[in-house]
Amino acid sequence: MKRFFIPLVLVSASLVFFTRCKTETPQQAPPPEVRVVKVIQQDFPRVREFVGQTYGQADIAIRARVEGFLTGIYFDEGYGVKKGQLLYSIDPQPFLAAEAEALSKLAEAKTLLVKAKSDLDRYRPLAEINAVSQADLDFAVAQHGASEAYVEAAEASLRAVRIQLGYTKMYSPINGIIGRTQAKIGDFVGREPNPVVLNTVSNIESVQVRFFLTEYEYIFLTRYIDPKDINKDEKQDEKDNLTLILADGSEHEFKGNVDFVDRSIDPRTGSILVQASFPNPGYTLRPGQFARVLLEFENVKDALLVPQRCITELQGQQSVFVVDDNNVAEFRQVEASVTKDGLWLIESGLSAGETVVFEGLQKIRSGVTVNPVQAEINIPSGESENGNTRN
Repeated sequence: MKRFFIPLVLVSASLVFFTRCKTETPQQAPPPEVRVVKVIQQDFPRVREFVGQTYGQADIAIRARVEGFLTGIYFDEGYGVKKGQLLYSIDPQPFLAAEAEALSKLAEAKTLLVKAKSDLDRYRPLAEINAVSQADLDFAVAQHGASEAYVEAAEASLRAVRIQLGYTKMYSPINGIIGRTQAKIGDFVGREPNPVVLNTVSNIESVQVRFFLTEYEYIFLTRYIDPKDINKDEKQDEKDNLTLILADGSEHEFKGNVDFVDRSIDPRTGSILVQASFPNPGYTLRPGQFARVLLEFENVKDALLVPQRCITELQGQQSVFVVDDNNVAEFRQVEASVTKDGLWLIESGLSAGETVVFEGLQKIRSGVTVNPVQAEINIPSGESENGNTRN
């Protein structure tokens, strides 16, 4: 029988190795660093945002009301035109010919009227002495009446022809800016598929923005704005509560006001049309632009606000991470209603002075200890006592 002996040195080394492994504890990772902000408390306007489209104060289509070949264009595309300025002309020759024909018919009718009047004047004294029959007198009276009617008809035909002739020249109905012409000299216009609307003149000293409210939004806003007050005579500055946000994110320098709410809600879409007007002295706004309209309808005193980046929304539920005094992150559901200038108005779920995570949400979960670092953010307006940077 063979026996195996393990060297004493190997046994001692193994005991030392296992002893050290048992006594050493694993090194813990440092708390994740997150940027935080304190809940902002300041006055804040409740706003609603709508997407609308701009129109001129007046957008007048220039139409070819008679058929013919275009013979003249008398404006510069894209520039201003004056009321009464000649814009287009159509070949007048067919209408001049029709006018000459109408004039000849009028002259013929007047000649017949002269003859009929002469016959009537001659028959009347003869009828009084029974030199002619009463039937001859009645016929003369009828002929005179028919000749007068013929003259009136000929004059009406001449007026109609001259109206048509007048339509061969098209004038600007308003002061405004004219667009690109839809027809060139030599084109046949005035009948489909040829151009009928030749151009549009727009008065853009002020612009109208049309947008739609859902039935819910309309009912909500009527709690703050009485629709009956929209068309009342009020001071302009008391009504100007709309802000226009342009495509580049900038604000139009002039405030606007609602000047029209449609009479009914469209049952097909469940929405109601609203129109607002904005002054536009610099002509920076043009018809056809898409813009966002911000309606301010209430100023909330001491509102609780957090930056938009603090809020996570999932399946309609809004939430934030709150950091307590022990630097422990806590998941908290909140209710946020309106946003403006990158800030959300908190309706419930937070208190003044609490700290919320601004950046680093992906690093944490509820109950984790974090290393909070105060973030510097720009607060558009109002007083702040939380150490955040203000503009």
